[in-house]
Amino acid sequence: MFPRMTGAQLSALYDANNEWAGDDDFFLAFVNERPSSRVLDLGCGTGRMTLAVAAAGHRVVGIDPNPDSLASARMKPGAEQVTWIDGTSAAIPGGATFDVAIMTAHVAQAINDDGDWSRTLADVHRSLVPGGRLVFDSRDPAARAWEHWTPARTRRVHTLPDSSLVEAWAKSTPELEGRVTLTEYRAVNGSIPETETSVLAFRTEAQLRQDLETAGFTVERVYGGWAGEDVGSGQGELIVVAHKAA
Repeated sequence: MFPRMTGAQLSALYDANNEWAGDDDFFLAFVNERPSSRVLDLGCGTGRMTLAVAAAGHRVVGIDPNPDSLASARMKPGAEQVTWIDGTSAAIPGGATFDVAIMTAHVAQAINDDGDWSRTLADVHRSLVPGGRLVFDSRDPAARAWEHWTPARTRRVHTLPDSSLVEAWAKSTPELEGRVTLTEYRAVNGSIPETETSVLAFRTEAQLRQDLETAGFTVERVYGGWAGEDVGSGQGELIVVAHKAA
């Protein structure tokens, strides 16, 4: 039997697949609109954005339910400037308050259960100061991004820091009620591929607006792209900016 990828290898593969890009520029610029902010990075993963925000002079709490991702984040330069917490929004420290909350890398879609999504928004709203802001991204279902998640279009080969050669690809299956099942395949050094399956929620702009309003937020703007394009511009994004009443 071939060994499965370790948590460290999976984190390294994630980093190789997700280098700094225009979405990161957008989130960092958003946070920097308020110097020396208290920032909540919910679903911080391996810490790419979290560490950049801390390096920009903000006080940051990074929360993620994947212990391997957090272990990777804690080993990176500057990690000592961040408070790392293993968990979901339920793990937001009691009494902690934030000026800004971010959910990057389409993490909102990974919260696929509507009840969990509602609780997440309520937890974030409760933790923000009056006038505090939330920004997150979600793929626009009208753009049908899942149609591009085929083995031919997603196949990549990466060499990890431990010299392992990983071939990775994905395929998707649309389900009912705006859900898409994503199956990821990974073969290490030519081994039999291992698979990981997740379900992503593709919520419409109208759904997101309603969910935020139910949680007590006021939606300021929904962008369709990282340069401030309108929804439906062809970028395929729903980038939501909202705030808690002052």
